[in-house]
Amino acid sequence: MGIYEDTGAVGAPGRSLWEEEPARRRRMPDPVRDSAVRAVLIVAVTLTGATVTFFLMLTGSWLALPMGIGAIAGTVVATWGVLDVLITRQMWNQRYGVVSEPSSTARDRRRERRRARREARSEAAGGTGRIRRGGEGAGARPAAWPPPGADRRYQASSGRG
Repeated sequence: MGIYEDTGAVGAPGRSLWEEEPARRRRMPDPVRDSAVRAVLIVAVTLTGATVTFFLMLTGSWLALPMGIGAIAGTVVATWGVLDVLITRQMWNQRYGVVSEPSSTARDRRRERRRARREARSEAAGGTGRIRRGGEGAGARPAAWPPPGADRRYQASSGRG
């Protein structure tokens, strides 16, 4: 028997060497993680280049000037990489991160407001139900088209024949 086996003879009883711990934070989405890895690599290369440039300047080497220009360019690219992480993260949150479901309290309030509006409308219309008949109620509007018998041109007994 080894000392790391789950026998309880050595160390804490019942505790194994490998224990699963729940993650503290959720895993980043793939596009965000890709841009974060890219940004870390770019920043690491830029910092290494800046350090080499610093030491070349101390020694007075002719390579200090080209490395200095490279360090400046690397700083611009590293800034772009960090901004890319922020923009990708924001884009991901806007597309997939927000669940647009109202909370139950908001839904209940909206139902109450709709019910109150419906009751107010039915009281203003004279208490008729949801479907209004033509001509009923205080606020009845005139019909957009006249009733079928109102136009004499299309009546069967027009005398023409």
